[in-house]
Amino acid sequence: MELNSLNAISPIDGRYRSKTVSLASYFSEEALIKYRVKVEIEYFIALCEIPLPQLQHFDENKYTDLRKIYTNFSVADAQQIKDIEKITNHDVKAVEYFIKEKFDGLHLEQYKEFIHFGLTSQDINNTAVPLSINNAFDNVYYKEIASLLEKLRALADEWKAIPMLARTHGQPASPTRLGKEIMVFIERIEQQIQQLQQIPYAAKFGGATGNYNAHKVAYPTIDWKKFGTHFVEKVLGLHHSFPTTQIEHYDHLAGIFDALKRINTIIIDFNRDFWTYISMNYFKQKIKKGEVGSSAMPHKVNPIDFENSEGNLGLANAIFEHLSAKLPISRLQRDLTDSTVLRNVGVPFAHTIIGFTSTLKGLNKLLLNKEKFEEDLEDNWAVVAEAIQTILRRENYPNPYEALKGLTRTNTVINQKNMADFIDSLEVSDTIKIELKAITPTNYTGI
Repeated sequence: MELNSLNAISPIDGRYRSKTVSLASYFSEEALIKYRVKVEIEYFIALCEIPLPQLQHFDENKYTDLRKIYTNFSVADAQQIKDIEKITNHDVKAVEYFIKEKFDGLHLEQYKEFIHFGLTSQDINNTAVPLSINNAFDNVYYKEIASLLEKLRALADEWKAIPMLARTHGQPASPTRLGKEIMVFIERIEQQIQQLQQIPYAAKFGGATGNYNAHKVAYPTIDWKKFGTHFVEKVLGLHHSFPTTQIEHYDHLAGIFDALKRINTIIIDFNRDFWTYISMNYFKQKIKKGEVGSSAMPHKVNPIDFENSEGNLGLANAIFEHLSAKLPISRLQRDLTDSTVLRNVGVPFAHTIIGFTSTLKGLNKLLLNKEKFEEDLEDNWAVVAEAIQTILRRENYPNPYEALKGLTRTNTVINQKNMADFIDSLEVSDTIKIELKAITPTNYTGI
């Protein structure tokens, strides 16, 4: 069966493929293989630049040809490596043999044994994976969340003067403004992004048990720790974890996943609020010709984008949670449980991107129902009681809270008239009464 969007098991490669295809360059099997090839090639070049005695005469003009092995990497190359893997039953060894074949084609046979020299497969995996994650952040994730934030800022500015009835515990509360409520989420997301960007993309590089045993026994005079740090940090642009066991300890990667989870949680919170605002009729939704909201109820226009986002971000968080809880744990110097788990790193990223794009799609459908905002405020004059009792406190009026409590907790509907009548009954100056009557649910919105 040829894989396509209709027979893919995962919806991120099926139904949602168009939204996740940009991640394939970083998290697909082909991408992982390409990143492994890149690390192997750059490692060989780094050995040449020490130089090791056997590599001191290597023609540096050949570096370009070597780098073309990964810059021009193709589907056919990936398939060739997978075919080799069928024989070796080892994915990284298959990469090594593939590169050796490329060296034969470049007439560099005499240098082949310095490919993967002194390394274990995790020196390649634990640099390739964080390198791919780093690139995915720069080229996909940050761009997608920037688009969402840009839309939120535009709406916050557009609606900054729209007063709205706040609801704490689901009950009418002191009024706020729609733009400000959106700004709350913008600020929360931006703070978490700042924290996320402080976490390094860490990589392990140090041989079979992290001690450069093979390197040191072969070339005891070379400072291999210094070399490894230079290679990981200056050549690959990652953070060198040292000391380690055979594998990266993944503590920083777990921190990245936890930070991503917090950002997703904030957006889930946002989705639920705006889903509720739609149900309260604060917003209508743009209707697209030909679309169906319900197979049975013709009138329905459902807030499906916010629901879709919530579902996908929830899935992403469940996987991020497992990744951050599992990866830092490995028996003794290494077990294999991290390997299969790391192959799924792209899955929560994909669900996250689907979530972002769905929220953005939902925002682009919103139509402000200003009349409903005004109606809710007008129906809830009781919310200015806080303002009145606070001014009365300022004026040292006896028991102001209790006086307003007695008024507003009756079953009588509080409106502008009976609030004005209450103010007239107060034993305060006319100046204070004018000040109190000027307060309305629409203008009592604070800073």
